Amino acid sequence: MQKTYTAIIKQSGPWWIGWIAEVPGVKCQERTKEELKATRRMTLQEALERYRQTAREAAGEGYEEEGIAL
Repeated sequence: MQKTYTAIIKQSGPWWIGWIAEVPGVKCQERTKEELKATRRMTLQEALERYRQTAREAAGEGYEEEGIAL
């Protein structure tokens, strides 16, 4: 299953800035639009893994994981 996220991008002076609408705190900037596309994917993957790890640590021992499809 592959989830689709919404990228909000804009050029601000010499920089391209991007946010992922569904994930607060995921923001990146690059000099070109092409670089931004690569960076935002990597940044989103890293953020999701950090959030997963934080949730696992908060749950402590004896937790279960379930997938949720929207």
